[in-house]
Amino acid sequence: MNFLAHLYLSGNHPKIMVGNFIGDFVKGRNLYDQYEYEIAVGIELHRALDEFTDHHPAVQQGKIRLRARYRHYAGVIIDIFYDHFLARNWNNHHETLLPDYAEQVYRLMEQHENILPDEVKYMLSFMTKGNWLVNYARLEGIDRALKGMARRTTHISNMEHAVEDLNIFYDRFLEEFNLFFPDAKKFAALWLEQKNSATNMNR
Repeated sequence: MNFLAHLYLSGNHPKIMVGNFIGDFVKGRNLYDQYEYEIAVGIELHRALDEFTDHHPAVQQGKIRLRARYRHYAGVIIDIFYDHFLARNWNNHHETLLPDYAEQVYRLMEQHENILPDEVKYMLSFMTKGNWLVNYARLEGIDRALKGMARRTTHISNMEHAVEDLNIFYDRFLEEFNLFFPDAKKFAALWLEQKNSATNMNR
């Protein structure tokens, strides 16, 4: 999953959202030495969600469809596609309108700028100006995101062509998302509940 899905699956926990948002940019295992508790929990949740996503049967089906053309970038492309489906159908998942939710996210990240990795600070300025989270709902926004990623890769990825495949197989990718995302919601909610229970037991 990409940024929007990771944020959404953090629930209404601002610091966990921050940790989940920066998860791809944080290395190592000593998270609780580097960050305050809820930020570290968010990073752990990000990693758990990535592993869950990689092994979900619906996601694997989508990867198979893309692998011949995009090789190991297939999973990255699926992440972007799923943010598109979430953004496009946002009102079915969240009571806050997506433009308002996105503004809240941008402000939240700016409030935690002091702990954001340098790469995230750099990216966030473009994300905010381009309102990525809202524009994921449009194919043009997804196309722009994929072309930007293609420019930043050191190897040929072909990601600049991925929207072509999204258009061709749109209904199949959407069906797979609709199979996957309810499971992801349950996984994230249970993971957070278990984390909270374990923390309370250790106090």
